[in-house]
Amino acid sequence: MSDDSSFEQDVLNELGDDGLHQLAQQLGTDPARAQQVVESAASELADGLPPDAVASEAAAPEDPPLEGVATLGGLGAVGGGLMAGVLAKATKPVAGAVAKRTGLPVATVTRGLELLVPVVVAVLSKRAAGGKGPK
Repeated sequence: MSDDSSFEQDVLNELGDDGLHQLAQQLGTDPARAQQVVESAASELADGLPPDAVASEAAAPEDPPLEGVATLGGLGAVGGGLMAGVLAKATKPVAGAVAKRTGLPVATVTRGLELLVPVVVAVLSKRAAGGKGPK
């Protein structure tokens, strides 16, 4: 499916500059390296989703919309939705893959993913509502 923007770019847009800086602080790195983590993690998380996860979440009762840096509060902010659960289970192998690509410690990447998962869920939800998949 051809999109005007990539999934990774949509995640970065949803995260915003303030969120990227907050993630960089959490990771103990600069915003450019945090952006590499976001791009790598978004791709890995989307690849780990079951094919029907986006459609199932779109049919589920809606959680409150996530906005800006408010999405950085952790999984509680998404109300434990299907995608959040699937993504939370995927964070360990994703953290390992992202750590290999970026050279950051796995524990540090895992903490960063805790901030990133709600943002990925928000993007997936928006894409599902618009008829787009995660790619």
